[in-house]
Amino acid sequence: MKQKFTFYLHLNNVMIFKKIPFLILLSAITFSCSNNEEEEEYIGIDLSERLYAGGDTTIFAENSTAYRNPAANIFGSDLAIHLEGDAQFEQAFVTAPAQVNNGLGSIFNNTSCVSCHPKDGRAAFPTNFLNLSGLLLRSSVSGTDDHGGPNPVPGFGTQIQNQAVFGTLPEARYQVTFETKNEILADGTTVTLRKPIITLFETYMAFPADGMLSPRIATPVFGLGLLEAIPENNLLALQDINDNNNDQISGKANYVWDPIANQLAIGRFGWKAGAPNVLVQCAGAYVDDMGVTNYVFPNETGANQFNGQDGLNDDPEISNAILDQVAFYCRTLGVPAPRNITNQSVKNGARIFEQIDCSKCHTPKQQTGFHSITALANQTIFPYTDLLLHDMGEDLADNRPDFLATGNEWKTRPLWGIGLTQVINGHTNFLHDGRARNITEAILWHGGEALNAKNKFKQLSVKDRNDLLTFINSL
Repeated sequence: MKQKFTFYLHLNNVMIFKKIPFLILLSAITFSCSNNEEEEEYIGIDLSERLYAGGDTTIFAENSTAYRNPAANIFGSDLAIHLEGDAQFEQAFVTAPAQVNNGLGSIFNNTSCVSCHPKDGRAAFPTNFLNLSGLLLRSSVSGTDDHGGPNPVPGFGTQIQNQAVFGTLPEARYQVTFETKNEILADGTTVTLRKPIITLFETYMAFPADGMLSPRIATPVFGLGLLEAIPENNLLALQDINDNNNDQISGKANYVWDPIANQLAIGRFGWKAGAPNVLVQCAGAYVDDMGVTNYVFPNETGANQFNGQDGLNDDPEISNAILDQVAFYCRTLGVPAPRNITNQSVKNGARIFEQIDCSKCHTPKQQTGFHSITALANQTIFPYTDLLLHDMGEDLADNRPDFLATGNEWKTRPLWGIGLTQVINGHTNFLHDGRARNITEAILWHGGEALNAKNKFKQLSVKDRNDLLTFINSL
């Protein structure tokens, strides 16, 4: 019996031995397929194409000056103009008469470009509303101006100046209270959101009961020339005003008045895409934020107000060259490259970004066309925006129209460089009024066309949620 059993065992060993190569192969194939599927799902999107976020303008910097570098592909006379514009961007204005930089308006919000855009980045939500800051209030009443834009508030215009020179009354002071609400994520995490309610007090004259106010936080200024160079037809091709594909996301272009061309043009800049190009955006900031007149806007902000006219015959208060240099500077700042693009969490986060439909508005890839600055022309870029207006729901609504933008609509903000905000500006305040204290809060404020994406975000596992945030912070 023992002999027979030994032989049988031996026989089976031979049989098993003969079958091992096939079993190992079958097991290896099965394990490999299963593993590759999991690996593929985890690894996510190959981001190597997106390394040069600003095309040839891309700079590789991760420190506190990463927003302040000239585009990597400008040289010679272009670089010289850029550096001249850089110096002007940092100049603080004072009241006239003065040896240099006189022209600060009788009423204003801040005294220099860089004060609202620290290190060319994003302003923080103010800790003291009586001080200078990077937050301001747009204002208007019902109806439109002669060009279809916001209708100025009599005695206040389209922006509330909360600062004034000695002996002059500011239009008003700002004050804030907060409303809070909770959002509960699928894993049970509770996130408390806060909404600032910013109102006026100490107005120099009565503010009309039907006056509309909209808080705005100053945004980063790099990459603007590339966004300006995206052909209009490319942006219009992304519109789906009637939601023909039934994904509940539409998007539309704003058309705004261009005072240089003296005609309507597609809007690209500002929270509601209210400016058609970088030059108009810069010129508007000079006159509205600092009360500094220029060749685009030669009249004082408060020219028809007793507190807004400086009484001097010195308009425009900056030369054409200075305004052009500053606009050139803003156009030719380099775009920071994304970081850690081969990290598995980052790549998985990029997959989730697509999966939950963030990319339907924050369009990753764009192509520039012709631009008078050669360095900006024909570049493949990754700004993560469609530059279109989207209904973002009641929670984010300012209820103030701006040309074609309704009170619920906002332009999709570019996401490139967003992960460097903490390093550069020392905070993570996001959205038009700075209410979000981090990216999670910013996402949870999304509504309207972005409501489905927000709800999908809330349902993510902890790991996938963290991977998504890791990806966004890598940009």
